[in-house]
Parts: sequence; C-alpha cells; structure tokens
Amino acid sequence: MITEMKKLEETSMKPTTEKLKPKLFSVMKTYSKAQFIKDLVAGVIVAIIALPLSIALALASGVRPEQGLYTAIVAGFLVSFFGGSRVQIAGPTAAFATIVAGIVATDGMDGLILSTVMAGILLIVMGFCRFGKLLKYIPGTITAGFTFGIAVTIVIGQIKDFLGLTFQNSPIETVDKIAEIFRCLSSINFSALLVGLISLAVLIFWPKKLEKIPASLIAVVLCSALVKLTGLEVNTIGDLYTISNAPPKFTLPNVTFAGIRAMLPNAFTIAILAAVESLLSCVVSDGMIGSKHRSNMELIGQGIANIGSALFGGIPATGAIARTAANVKNGGRTPVAGMVHSIVVLGILVILMPYASLIPMPTIAAILFIVAYNMCGWKNIRTMLKTDPKSDIAVLVATIVLTVVFDLVVAIGAGLVLTALLFIKRMADVTEAHAWVDADDEETDPDNILRKKIPARTRVYEINGPMFFAASEKFKYMLDDHDIDVLVVRMRNVPAIDAAGVETLFDIVKNCAKNRVRVVFSHVNEQPMHAMEKAGLKKAVGEENFCSHIDTALLRAEEIENEIRSASK
Repeated sequence: MITEMKKLEETSMKPTTEKLKPKLFSVMKTYSKAQFIKDLVAGVIVAIIALPLSIALALASGVRPEQGLYTAIVAGFLVSFFGGSRVQIAGPTAAFATIVAGIVATDGMDGLILSTVMAGILLIVMGFCRFGKLLKYIPGTITAGFTFGIAVTIVIGQIKDFLGLTFQNSPIETVDKIAEIFRCLSSINFSALLVGLISLAVLIFWPKKLEKIPASLIAVVLCSALVKLTGLEVNTIGDLYTISNAPPKFTLPNVTFAGIRAMLPNAFTIAILAAVESLLSCVVSDGMIGSKHRSNMELIGQGIANIGSALFGGIPATGAIARTAANVKNGGRTPVAGMVHSIVVLGILVILMPYASLIPMPTIAAILFIVAYNMCGWKNIRTMLKTDPKSDIAVLVATIVLTVVFDLVVAIGAGLVLTALLFIKRMADVTEAHAWVDADDEETDPDNILRKKIPARTRVYEINGPMFFAASEKFKYMLDDHDIDVLVVRMRNVPAIDAAGVETLFDIVKNCAKNRVRVVFSHVNEQPMHAMEKAGLKKAVGEENFCSHIDTALLRAEEIENEIRSASK
C-alpha cells in the first residue's frame, strides 16, 4: 500500500506534457452518425454566418471580396484538421483588418503573402517550442487596448462607405482618414446613409426576434433587393470591385532576403495576434462545452492554416470567437463542423458569388460597425478604468492611442515596454531590507527575529522581495554600520536575484571585509544560491558562512564573535 502511494505521489509530481496531436484524430475514435448530423447542421449555419463577414472583412482589409472567402475555406479547413480545439472556427477576423490594409497599401499582395507565410512558420515554431502557455503573460491591458484601438480604426475606416462620401484623396493612415472625412463631409449621399441605417437596424433588432437566421444575411439580402429594385444611387461591391467565383489557386510570392527582412516585423505582429486571439477563442469555447484544448497543437494548426491561406490567395486568419460560439450553440462538438463550414463556403463561392456584386457598400459598413462593437470590449475597458491602478490605465490608454494613431506594431511594442518598466518599478517598491521583522508578526512567526537571542556585536538584516537592478540601491545602507563584528543577511524571502543584486552583495561583503566585519548568510533560496555560486560569492564568503536557518546563522555568528575575542586576548 505504501509503495502504491509513493508511486501515485511520484506520478502526480511529474509535469504533464501536452500532446502535439490534432484534436480531430482524438475525437474520431468515438465519432457517431448522430454527432455527424449535428456537426453538419452547425457547419452549414456557421458558413452562412461566415459568408457576409468574410466578404466585409476582406474589403476592410483592402483586398478583393473573394479573398475573404478563400481564407474561410482554406484556413478554416486546415485549423479544424490540424488544430488543438474541438470546436474552433477559423477565418478572417477584424483584428487583422488594419494590419492587412497597411501591408497591402505599402507592399502589395506579395508583401502580404510573404508576411503571412512567415507568421505561419513562427506560429509552428511557437507550437513546437510549447509557447502556448506563455502567451497568458501578455498583460490584459495591452490586449484590451489594441482590441479597442482596432475597433476604433475599423469604424473610422467604414464611415466613408456608410455616409457615401466621395473622397478627394486616398488616405491610408487613420488620422488622415479622419481629416479626409471632415474635408469631404459635404459630399454625403443620403441614399447611402438610409441604406446604412436600415442595415444597422436589422443587425441590431433582428437577433432579438429570430436568432437562428443570421442578421447579417438578412441585412445583405434585404438591402441588396432594396437598392436593386428602387434604383437608389448607392455604391455596391460590383461598382467598386471585380468579383470572381473561381476556387482558390496556389500562388507563390516573390521571395527575396530584403523582402523577408522588411516583412519580419509584420510577420511577428500577425503571429502574436493570431496566437492570442485563437487561444482566447479556445478558452471561451472550452468553457462552453466543458472540454480542454491543446494550446501548442492549436498554434501549429494556426501556423499551417496561415501558410495555406496565404499560398491560396487568402489573408491572415485566426480563431473567430463569434463563429466558434455559433458553432457550439448549434450543436457542433468536433472539428468536422469546421471542415463542413469550409466546404459549404466553397460551394457558395462557386455558385452564388456573382450575386455578391449586388451588396451595397453601406451594408458592408454597417456589418463592420457591429463587428467592431462586439470586439471592442467596452464593458471590460469601463471596469479597468474604474478598478485598475493608474499605471495600468496609462498602459491601456497609451495602447489604444498608439493603435489608432500609428499601428499595432508600435502599440504592442510600446505597451510591452511600458508594462515592463512599471512592473520593474512595482517590484522595486516592494523589495526592502529591514534590521528586524515587524513586531506584529511576533505571535504568528516562530522564526521572528524578535524571538531570537542575537549576539552582542551582530546585526541581522532581512531582505524581502527579489534583488534586482532596480532595487539594488535599497541595500546600500547595510554598509553603514561598522561597529559590529558579524553581519547576518537573512534571505528567506528573496525568491530571485539578478547580476546587479549579486554585485550589491559583493559590495557589502567587500566593504565589511575592509572594516573587519564577517558576513553570514541565512536561508538562501535555490535560484539566489545558484547565482551566488556561479559569481564566486559563496567561495569568497566561505561555505561555512552559508546557513540553512536563522538559528544556525546566529550560532555561527556567536562562534565568530568568540573567535574574535579569543584572538584579541
């Protein structure tokens, strides 16, 4: 019995390694005909939802409408086949719209294909390196900030089509778009505004009455018929774009070393954003179906999907929370539903795509307004503004502003740097050294220094918190007391130390040696001990002066005092 308990204990202590195996291969072992029917129904419904969204997001991204469908077809199928979630639905999402539009405007489709392929490779590497769990360390303030910022840029980008404005210029940057909107406000097309308002009304109120039929599909059909039958002078997709119903075709980009170097920042941005959004979608869907996704396999699946999407004429893709939730609500429980969704979208592309030319541009703008509203997370932002510390609010606001004014690369980079600096400051603020522990702890802490008998010519300093470069100045005052024989440095509450912290301890030891003061260390934890050994501090102080407990450290201090007294006689 004891042996079995030991084995069980050893097994529980071993770290569990997540399988790098697609979820599809696991669920098929128990797959049934009844589940296939549910997945089939869910896949068809999600495809109907994905149709107008994919077209709208393609147009918002500055590419042809069919490229959004290519993304839903190729990336949607590959994520379901190779991914680590049972119910993830992938495709184009609003998070990528501004990034893709910027890349296409400056570097063309070759630049976009190259960036997306590189991002896919990065995602695969992240998966094999098991980075799935590390992405949770990206602060929520940054994620909320750039998500809200992207939503704002989408809304600003669609005002032109919603109002039917005629721009004199073709601005790329969001700030320039705002200036152009005000400059051309007199060219407002009231017919376009009417169609846009009707579309918005359908998108807002239809789900409250009949949720099963997607509101976006009703808005598209109703407003397309309205414009066609009444002859309203409103731009449609067919007026601005040439629409193809050809299935996705394999295309290789023009690859050069200079191009790879130029596209690397965009590739990193796409990879990080795809990873964060897809894993967030997985977490949400896990809660809905009581399952657990494989985060690293999901990253690999997303990487394969983005490479496939780019090489077959699509744009960057990731897990779509709204479409994934719709899949779950309609009975989808395996990756088969996602694969069905892709096949149905392919059928719609080939058969019905020419009719997409009738869709009014204000309707597309209205759909994107709702997408932006749903993704902005304004309730979360409101809670943060009420409850978070001012430093976190500063990161949030900075990320939002930089996303809107500049781009996502600048926003995420600046947000991470600002967060890191604020974290360093917080750690430095909580790190301190005391000559004794607060008296209030005396009753609860049996090792409180006030309970101990300290030798007459010994001082005990206890360090609390990590010892690192930002906090190293706090320990300098330990060098000031020279009228002692022994300095005991208690480090039970020091979880970690860096090179600057070790250097500070070296300074303390050297200064003490000059003033004939011996140093004894008490309860040094594993990481600080390793760092001190590597730096040679343990050897310099002497192994006998490193004690595992404050009691042994005080006994050692008493021995040293006795040695000094004996030597002075």
